[in-house]
Amino acid sequence: MNRRTRLLVLVSPLAAITLVAAPTALAAVAQSPSAAVPAATCSTSGLLDNGKVHLSGGGFTPGPAYVYGSAGFGGTVDIAENGGFQVMNVPPGQYSVRQGGELTQCSS
Repeated sequence: MNRRTRLLVLVSPLAAITLVAAPTALAAVAQSPSAAVPAATCSTSGLLDNGKVHLSGGGFTPGPAYVYGSAGFGGTVDIAENGGFQVMNVPPGQYSVRQGGELTQCSS
Protein backbone atom coordinates (compact mmCIF):
# COMPACT_ATOMS: atom_id res chain seq x y z
CA MET A 1 0.00 0.00 0.00
CA ASN A 2 1.17 3.45 -0.67
CA ARG A 3 1.36 6.08 2.05
CA ARG A 4 -1.91 7.87 1.09
CA THR A 5 -3.95 4.71 1.09
CA ARG A 6 -2.57 3.66 4.48
CA LEU A 7 -3.44 7.05 5.91
CA LEU A 8 -7.01 6.83 4.60
CA VAL A 9 -7.40 3.31 5.98
CA LEU A 10 -6.30 4.50 9.43
CA VAL A 11 -8.11 7.85 9.49
CA SER A 12 -11.47 6.78 8.04
CA PRO A 13 -12.47 4.51 10.98
CA LEU A 14 -11.40 7.19 13.47
CA ALA A 15 -13.49 9.80 11.69
CA ALA A 16 -16.48 7.44 11.62
CA ILE A 17 -16.15 6.72 15.36
CA THR A 18 -16.03 10.45 16.07
CA LEU A 19 -19.17 11.07 14.03
CA VAL A 20 -20.99 8.26 15.82
CA ALA A 21 -19.77 9.20 19.33
CA ALA A 22 -20.45 12.95 19.11
CA PRO A 23 -24.27 12.75 19.07
CA THR A 24 -24.18 10.22 21.89
CA ALA A 25 -22.02 12.53 24.00
CA LEU A 26 -24.29 15.48 23.27
CA ALA A 27 -27.35 13.46 24.22
CA ALA A 28 -25.74 12.53 27.54
CA VAL A 29 -25.07 16.19 28.30
CA ALA A 30 -28.61 17.20 27.36
CA GLN A 31 -30.10 14.57 29.68
CA SER A 32 -27.90 15.38 32.68
CA PRO A 33 -29.69 16.90 35.67
CA SER A 34 -30.17 20.63 35.37
CA ALA A 35 -28.13 22.99 37.49
CA ALA A 36 -29.31 23.51 41.03
CA VAL A 37 -31.68 26.38 41.63
CA PRO A 38 -29.65 29.36 42.83
CA ALA A 39 -29.81 29.98 46.55
CA ALA A 40 -31.63 33.06 47.75
CA THR A 41 -29.38 35.98 48.62
CA CYS A 42 -29.88 39.45 50.04
CA SER A 43 -27.72 42.41 50.91
CA THR A 44 -27.79 45.99 52.12
CA SER A 45 -26.40 48.97 50.25
CA GLY A 46 -23.74 51.21 51.70
CA LEU A 47 -24.81 53.92 54.10
CA LEU A 48 -26.77 56.59 52.23
CA ASP A 49 -26.68 60.36 52.84
CA ASN A 50 -29.85 60.08 54.93
CA GLY A 51 -28.22 57.54 57.29
CA LYS A 52 -30.30 54.66 55.93
CA VAL A 53 -29.59 51.67 53.67
CA HIS A 54 -31.50 49.85 50.95
CA LEU A 55 -32.17 46.13 51.41
CA SER A 56 -32.57 43.95 48.33
CA GLY A 57 -32.51 40.29 47.44
CA GLY A 58 -33.05 37.70 44.74
CA GLY A 59 -33.54 33.99 44.22
CA PHE A 60 -36.60 33.77 46.46
CA THR A 61 -39.95 32.15 45.68
CA PRO A 62 -42.60 34.69 44.65
CA GLY A 63 -44.96 35.51 47.52
CA PRO A 64 -44.62 36.81 51.08
CA ALA A 65 -41.47 36.69 53.19
CA TYR A 66 -40.56 38.22 56.53
CA VAL A 67 -37.57 40.54 57.08
CA TYR A 68 -35.84 40.66 60.48
CA GLY A 69 -33.43 43.46 61.33
CA SER A 70 -31.05 43.99 64.25
CA ALA A 71 -32.02 47.67 64.40
CA GLY A 72 -35.62 46.84 65.25
CA PHE A 73 -36.92 46.95 61.70
CA GLY A 74 -39.02 43.99 60.61
CA GLY A 75 -41.96 43.30 58.44
CA THR A 76 -43.46 41.38 55.58
CA VAL A 77 -42.16 41.91 52.05
CA ASP A 78 -43.70 40.70 48.82
CA ILE A 79 -41.29 38.76 46.65
CA ALA A 80 -41.89 39.63 42.98
CA GLU A 81 -42.42 37.09 40.19
CA ASN A 82 -38.72 37.34 39.31
CA GLY A 83 -37.78 36.22 42.87
CA GLY A 84 -36.50 39.62 43.92
CA PHE A 85 -37.45 42.28 46.44
CA GLN A 86 -36.29 45.72 47.49
CA VAL A 87 -36.92 47.67 50.70
CA MET A 88 -35.79 51.28 50.61
CA ASN A 89 -34.49 53.42 53.46
CA VAL A 90 -34.20 51.02 56.38
CA PRO A 91 -31.96 51.51 59.42
CA PRO A 92 -28.44 50.11 59.03
CA GLY A 93 -27.95 46.73 60.70
CA GLN A 94 -27.85 43.00 60.12
CA TYR A 95 -30.83 41.57 58.25
CA SER A 96 -32.24 38.16 57.50
CA VAL A 97 -35.21 37.01 55.44
CA ARG A 98 -37.44 34.07 56.36
CA GLN A 99 -39.54 32.43 53.71
CA GLY A 100 -41.16 29.15 54.52
CA GLY A 101 -38.67 27.15 56.55
CA GLU A 102 -35.63 28.88 55.02
CA LEU A 103 -33.70 31.67 56.73
CA THR A 104 -31.35 33.73 54.54
CA GLN A 105 -28.73 35.95 56.19
CA CYS A 106 -28.18 39.19 54.31
CA SER A 107 -24.69 40.51 53.68
CA SER A 108 -23.67 44.12 54.24
